[in-house]
Amino acid sequence: MKFRKGAINSVIRSTAMAAALALAFAGSGLAASAKPAAAKAAKSEAKKSVAEPRDLAPSSLPGQVVYQVLLGELALQRGNPDLAVSAYADLAYRTRDPKVLERTMEVASIARRFDVAYEAGKLWVEVEPASLTARQTLSAILIMQNKIDELGPQITFLLAKDKANLSDNLMRLNRMLARYPDKVAVFQMLEGVLAPYAGVAEAHFALATAAYHAGEQNRALQEVRKSLTLRPDWELAALFESQLLARESPSAGVDVLEQFLKANPGAREVRLHLARGLVAEKRYGEARKHFDRLLADNPDSPELIYPVAILALQQDDVATAEPLLKVLLERGEPSEKGVAAFYLGQIAEDRGALQDAVKYYRQVSFGDQFAPAQIRVANILVKQTDGLPAAREHLQISAKVYPPAKPQLLVAEAHLLRDVGRDEEALQLLNTVILQQPDQAEALYDAAMLAEKLGRMDVVESNLRRVIHLRPENAHAYNALGYSFADRGIRLDEAYKLIAKATELAPEDPFIMDSMGWVLFKQGDLQGALVFLQKAYVLKKDAEIAAHLGEVLWMLGRQDDAQRIWAEAAMRYPANGELKAVQQKFLR
Repeated sequence: MKFRKGAINSVIRSTAMAAALALAFAGSGLAASAKPAAAKAAKSEAKKSVAEPRDLAPSSLPGQVVYQVLLGELALQRGNPDLAVSAYADLAYRTRDPKVLERTMEVASIARRFDVAYEAGKLWVEVEPASLTARQTLSAILIMQNKIDELGPQITFLLAKDKANLSDNLMRLNRMLARYPDKVAVFQMLEGVLAPYAGVAEAHFALATAAYHAGEQNRALQEVRKSLTLRPDWELAALFESQLLARESPSAGVDVLEQFLKANPGAREVRLHLARGLVAEKRYGEARKHFDRLLADNPDSPELIYPVAILALQQDDVATAEPLLKVLLERGEPSEKGVAAFYLGQIAEDRGALQDAVKYYRQVSFGDQFAPAQIRVANILVKQTDGLPAAREHLQISAKVYPPAKPQLLVAEAHLLRDVGRDEEALQLLNTVILQQPDQAEALYDAAMLAEKLGRMDVVESNLRRVIHLRPENAHAYNALGYSFADRGIRLDEAYKLIAKATELAPEDPFIMDSMGWVLFKQGDLQGALVFLQKAYVLKKDAEIAAHLGEVLWMLGRQDDAQRIWAEAAMRYPANGELKAVQQKFLR
């Protein structure tokens, strides 16, 4: 029986046919004698790389082919990829058949025997040098094997043979090579491969991308500008140039987009990125104009409705923001709907429509905005007659339906209790949060402030030092601990150091200035204290700052100035206890 190539092709295409053929040979001596020979070859292949092809008698080949195909496929199905690779690799080198070589590469890749796939791929290209599939498959294996030095000729061939899709193929190059770790080697290889395409914009863009990943920023900029010279209206290239420039100067990246847009006013993506860049630069008015233009051209795009609405809110343009937020609430993505509901609640609350505000806040979905929205509902409820129980109940129910927000909602409930003077209960709630989450900085800080009012300095110090450990840049934690010492006239040197650190972190904070003035006063430096307290009072006409400033003025002999400051503050804060206390101390 003469061996025909077509017989192998049909066997490879149909495992069922292979099985039928195997059964047909089952009773013959040929199949029986082929089995141990094939098994022996398979075991040998598992120990070494692909065997060299050798001549077989034509009458013995078809039965062995059928058996090895069955052996390979059944081995794969039964979870023995090594045997499958061995069977196919031996068969591939015996037959040199392209279909067998292709299947060998597939099976070897499944088994992660890329060494076998590589050898089979080289043989396939040798057997069918004009096959695009062979070279594409070999290229994939070369990438997997990090054989970048052998990849260049394959890419060169593939690009040359598929001129109809040259632009697309050039744009795919860097995605194809993304997993290769040596980005410099990729760039150097592509320099040679792309040299014949100096007049093609996509070739320069591909080289610019490779240069960027190789750390060659100047070369990347040169190449992307060449691509723009060849295709002046190419938005993708303009965006890439802007990205490259923005690494050194965000404003330079914005300038490139502005220039491109002047020449190409219909460039939607560039206009969108320019608007976002202007927002990052805090040029909100200019950004708004571009977003408005985009929205006029695409009135139903949530991608545009959202930023226009938020920008309008930043500019206090509620008339523009509100209808856009309502559109988002109806048609936006789930996350956008939640944000839209939250801001609509704020708008309604600001205009005094509290029922509408509650309705919107209750629509905020689970996520970052959920807890703030429910806290606002509670703050609205608590203003109603005997509203504290309803407000607390709302926060407790919200914590049950969305457990991730429970710590934040418990802190909010503690604030409600604190605001009505139920400090002990509030502190207990905060301690519950701290027991569950010892690193919850907000709860630690608030508990420290309540403990300070209750005279529990041990809790004040331990909590605030924990906050400082968790958030070493938190100026208010340093300030609060330092002020607690200074106000009691204890550990003044340590108090000064803590407040000095707070001043370093937040030099323009009037309350920290007040603390510095107060600790200096306690240390006897009246002139130094006066400088800080006067500056603090200019920035913030606060009752406590006024009380401290007046006391320092009084001690400096400037009683008239002190009384004027106190009287002025008393008009603003007639019920402030600290202000009343200092007036009684000096004016009785």
